[in-house]
Amino acid sequence: MSEVIEATATEELAAAAEAIAATPDIEEIAAEAPAVEAPAKEAPAESMEDYQNELNSSMRTLKVGDIVDGTVAGISDTDVTVDLGYYAEGIIRFADYSGDPSFSVKESVKPGDPVKAVVKRMDDGHGNILLSRKDAEEKLAWEKFKAMEEDKSVAEVVVKEAVKGGVVAYLDGVRAFIPASKLSLNYVEDLNTFVGQTIPVRVIQTERDGKNKLVLSSREVLRERANEARNEAKARLVNSLQVGSVIEGTVESLQDYGAFVGLGNGIDGLVHVSQISSKGRIKHPKDVLNVGDKVKVKITGIKDGKISLSMKALDDKAPEEHPAEEEKVVLPKVEKISTNLGSLLKGFKFD
Repeated sequence: MSEVIEATATEELAAAAEAIAATPDIEEIAAEAPAVEAPAKEAPAESMEDYQNELNSSMRTLKVGDIVDGTVAGISDTDVTVDLGYYAEGIIRFADYSGDPSFSVKESVKPGDPVKAVVKRMDDGHGNILLSRKDAEEKLAWEKFKAMEEDKSVAEVVVKEAVKGGVVAYLDGVRAFIPASKLSLNYVEDLNTFVGQTIPVRVIQTERDGKNKLVLSSREVLRERANEARNEAKARLVNSLQVGSVIEGTVESLQDYGAFVGLGNGIDGLVHVSQISSKGRIKHPKDVLNVGDKVKVKITGIKDGKISLSMKALDDKAPEEHPAEEEKVVLPKVEKISTNLGSLLKGFKFD
C-alpha cells in the first residue's frame, strides 16, 4: 500500500514540475502584454482672468459718434464686416469706406486689415452696428491738416481733375483744392496738363465747421526748392574761386561802405570803400564808380560764402601786393536754374 502511495506522489510531483517549466517568466508576460497609455494630463481650468479683456470689450458702452478700432472680418458685394470684439459686429457700406472716389474696396481691403470707424447707428436693422470709416478718416485727418498748416510740413498728392480756377486732389482721403495760382512758379495756361501728376504740396488753409474746406499749395514748396538749388549752385561756384585770383565784374550797387560787384552766375562780392582807389581815400564809391561799370577786381578773401574784393590791389606798385603775373579767372558757365514745374519736379513719380 505504501508503494502505491509513493508512486502516485512521484507522478504528481513530476506533473507539477512540467507545469512550472511551461509557465512563462514574468518578463515575458510583461513584454507580451498590450501597452497601456498613460492618462492624459487635464488642461488647466480656465479662469475669469483669461476672459477679462474679452469681457471688458464686449461689455463696454458704445454710442453714436464714437471712433472704434476693429479688424476686417469679411467683404461682401456691398459692405465690409468688422470684428469689434463686441457683442455685435460692425458693418461699413462701400460708400462709407473712403472719401476718395478712386478707392476700390475690392482691390484694397482684405480680411485682417485694421480699421478705424465712426459709429453712425447702433443698429442697422439687422442687429449690426453701422459704421463709417470715411467719417473717421476725415475727423482724424482734419486734426492732422491743422498741424500740417502750423508746422508747414510737405506732402505729396496726385492731381485728380481740373476744375474752374484750379485742380482737385485728395489728401488722406479728403478732397482738397489747389488754386491755379498755387500750382506752379509760372503761369499755368492749361490746368489739364497737371491731371495725373504727383506734386509736392503744403496745407495753407483749413476750414472744418461744416464747410470742410482744404486748400493746398505747391508754389511755396517749389519756390523753396528753387532757392535751395540756387544756393547750392552758388556755393559750388564760390568754392571754385581762389584768393589772389583776378576776375572781371559789373558794379551792381553803390553803398556808403563800398561797391557790390557782380561776378556772374548770381555771385557778387564787396569792394570796401578803402579798396576802390589807390590814389587816396574817397568819401563815397560814387565818386569814382557808376552802376553798370565793368571793373577788374582781385579776390582778397572768402569767408562764410562772402567774397571780399579789391580794385586798389591791382594798382598798388608794392611787389608783395602786385605779383609779376596774376592769375586771371573766368567763372565756369552753369546752366540757368530753371523755375518751371517740369525741371523742379524732375525725379518725382507720375501716375
